[in-house]
Amino acid sequence: MNNQLSLDRIYQAAFALKDVARKTDLIYSPHFSGKNQVYFKTENLQVTGSFKLRGAYFKISKLTEEEKAAGIVACSAGNHAQGVALSAQRMGLKAIICMPDGAPISKVEATKSYGAEVRLVKGAYDDAYAYACKLQDEEHASFIHPFDDPDVIAGQGTIGLEILDQLKDVDAIVVPVGGGGLVSGIAYAAKSLKPEIKVYGVQAREAASMADSLKYDEQVTLSTVNTFADGIAVKHPGDLTFSLIKDYVDDIVTVSEDEIAAAILALIEKQKLIAEGAGAVSVAAVMFDKIPLEGKNVVCLVSGGNIDVNILSRVITRGLVTSGRNATLNIALEDKPGQLVDVATIIASCGANVTGVHYGHSDPNTAVTSCVLMLDIETRDFAQIEEIRKTLTDQGFRLC
Repeated sequence: MNNQLSLDRIYQAAFALKDVARKTDLIYSPHFSGKNQVYFKTENLQVTGSFKLRGAYFKISKLTEEEKAAGIVACSAGNHAQGVALSAQRMGLKAIICMPDGAPISKVEATKSYGAEVRLVKGAYDDAYAYACKLQDEEHASFIHPFDDPDVIAGQGTIGLEILDQLKDVDAIVVPVGGGGLVSGIAYAAKSLKPEIKVYGVQAREAASMADSLKYDEQVTLSTVNTFADGIAVKHPGDLTFSLIKDYVDDIVTVSEDEIAAAILALIEKQKLIAEGAGAVSVAAVMFDKIPLEGKNVVCLVSGGNIDVNILSRVITRGLVTSGRNATLNIALEDKPGQLVDVATIIASCGANVTGVHYGHSDPNTAVTSCVLMLDIETRDFAQIEEIRKTLTDQGFRLC
């Protein structure tokens, strides 16, 4: 495989994609700005709902007629699958796509809707990759790698060209990282044209294969990945991407599951944008000050919006808790009339709302005549939660 990435190849990709991929909007966000000026590159609004179409289409377009006739094989947690499937459909090619059996149903069905044959593989992305390599040999098809391929990386690098065209004085770009194809392409394109620009990658803490690889200066294989950001749940980084990231990316940071959930919630509420976990890690990194960006013009790449609605409801709940918008109070009470009214009155006086009530009589640490009142409440922030706790305590209630 030709491992040479060049700016010329990225411009070739931009030309090939001009009638296929959208030049997605770059949106300034006053809500997320403060210490810095934050912009969102909205690849979640790309065709198929993620950036992956760019690299997949360019790679497939470079195949010979003989290779196209033999069909293509790919592996993906979901977004690359859709990009490959749509590209194959546009070019009239047969596509077999291997996906982890835990991939969101919405992504599996979307991939099928573009006419591809989907084969579910037990395990994570890396297990689907191993099966796809075996299948490639059997089918004599072309393998469309999701990240470790110069044409795929060049396709993703077109985003870097667009960002520099849309924001001339950009200081830093923050990019989600799984296998590393996206950040490699963007960093190469951006730094080739503007060497002083900073490019940062972000991984989920529970799937930090590239961050660990950079830390130990060798490619690390994780035994497991455990994140709802399925689009970046990669156990082992790519060879080419690891090399490019070492040369062109300034740093890779990690964010927790709670921080990702809070970022998704904030994007929905403040920016009216839907992002999947993988697409929101860049925003989480800026929200929780993981990167030194004070006073800078910062572009956060929102790389995808293909989140399963069932997951979304749970993520919103998690995000509400993480941001101090939901809380649970456990209050020890004497089991007598009027106690709930008194507690509810205090909570209402503090401006919060009770959404759930449950009595428990089985706590061994309380008296037989006592109970534990468990309340779910809606709040503004952590300061209001603390105000409620203090007011209840001052009024003689014991929180446990």
